[in-house]
Amino acid sequence: MGSTPQPRRGNTRQRIQDVALELFAEQGYEKTSLREIAERLQVTKAALYYHFKTKDDILSGIFEDLNRPVEELLEWGREQPRTLETKKEILVRYSEALKAAAPLFVFMQENQAAVRDLSIGPAMKKRVVALVDLIKEPDAPLTDQVRCFTALLAMHAGMMALRDAEGDPEEKREAALEVAVELVTKAHDPGPTA
Repeated sequence: MGSTPQPRRGNTRQRIQDVALELFAEQGYEKTSLREIAERLQVTKAALYYHFKTKDDILSGIFEDLNRPVEELLEWGREQPRTLETKKEILVRYSEALKAAAPLFVFMQENQAAVRDLSIGPAMKKRVVALVDLIKEPDAPLTDQVRCFTALLAMHAGMMALRDAEGDPEEKREAALEVAVELVTKAHDPGPTA
């Protein structure tokens, strides 16, 4: 099958999402039509419309499915004590969620202008802010807030920027996670100021 990703699931709705994401990544969100998605699936446009009325509906469904672990992580994290161990666990779990949602993040990286104007843009921003709130102290100084935000960006950038770099994908993910943990550890216990 070459480099074609394996479908996440088996039902028609999920197949539509998988094929749409594949086309969005290949040729861009704006250049992909519902007709092309239907053709790739070998179904009629009417059959496609039965499940999704617009491309944004398809993308919103993909986003919700692939980001469900992040929502679960946010719920879990809000119930935990604000210890360094909890913060590290949040980063580990977020790293796993990013790995599982890699096709969506590749699409988002390569279609930033389109994503900004779609329904998932504000939702994604809201989730990142909520994650930062879980790993920073409520009264953190600005430098520690930046460290926590940068920790998440390091994990995103590590997945995206290192995607084409040589090496094992798992080692690259672990390296980005290590940097994120270092930043959050420093923010949690900044030590004496110079």
